[in-house]
Amino acid sequence: MELAHTDTAEARVITVGEHRIDAAIAISFKDRMRELTDGGPNRVIVDMTQVDFIDSSGLGAIVAALKQVGPDKSFELAGLSGTVQKVFKLTRMDTVFTIHPAIDIALGGPVADVG
Repeated sequence: MELAHTDTAEARVITVGEHRIDAAIAISFKDRMRELTDGGPNRVIVDMTQVDFIDSSGLGAIVAALKQVGPDKSFELAGLSGTVQKVFKLTRMDTVFTIHPAIDIALGGPVADVG
């Protein structure tokens, strides 16, 4: 499970380095997200630009990550491909998550590594 993170002045950006979030990696995704969202800024943005497939297990893992951060943090998604976006719309998860078209739009400018 390849997840990388960068902290900006306002958020922790977690970049998913996988093309698929499915049953094969859902558990490791949840575990790694727990590690990356403990502590850090109160705004978490998951950059899913590289993800082109998600199944119900992957969707469940993303929902679990949302629940893990709790109500005191903002958990947002960015860069959903057309296919992934369809899954979110069909399951109405697009009403649960804040979804940005791209990570730079989510941050209001280019990502800068500050830590």
